[in-house]
Amino acid sequence: MFQLGKTIVSEDIIDKDFVCNLSACKGACCIDGDAGAPLDKEEVQILKDIYPKVKPFLRKQGVEAIEQQGTHIVTDFGDLETPLINNADCAYVIFDEKNTALCGIEEAYNQGEISWKKPVSCHLYPIRVKEYSEFSAVNYNKWEICDDACTLGKELQVPVYKFVKEALIRKFGEDWYMELEKVVENHK
Repeated sequence: MFQLGKTIVSEDIIDKDFVCNLSACKGACCIDGDAGAPLDKEEVQILKDIYPKVKPFLRKQGVEAIEQQGTHIVTDFGDLETPLINNADCAYVIFDEKNTALCGIEEAYNQGEISWKKPVSCHLYPIRVKEYSEFSAVNYNKWEICDDACTLGKELQVPVYKFVKEALIRKFGEDWYMELEKVVENHK
């Protein structure tokens, strides 16, 4: 672990390799697990605002889940998350012709309907950020459904922090990312 500004960062994000391999996993991270995607407070309003433009891209089951639960939920622990369909798929999940799970929000973004790509927690994956009062913990989340992504990352020699560069800059800023690159150089 090392400190970078107001973040505590796991060395795994520079030591581990990762490149999403959607053809192998079929987007399992969006349909497996027991929770929705974590949301930041400001993302709650964004989801409410963009929902009318995202709705046409969603599956019927996703629309039903959102209209019953809301564009986000608050867990028993007070965490903000995307709603789920039958406690499984993220309500914003859609499927392509190869039955690969994709993000309906990102599809609306790709089609130019909205200017917000998707929740930052999804964009950052496999990095998870836990907010504390004095700092943010930045950790690599190892999940067996991503074993193919780890293999591909190793084959292509792409460390986690490079794979999620755009998302890290989105979350922490360009200056933070440049400092991270300096830490990586010293780490070698």
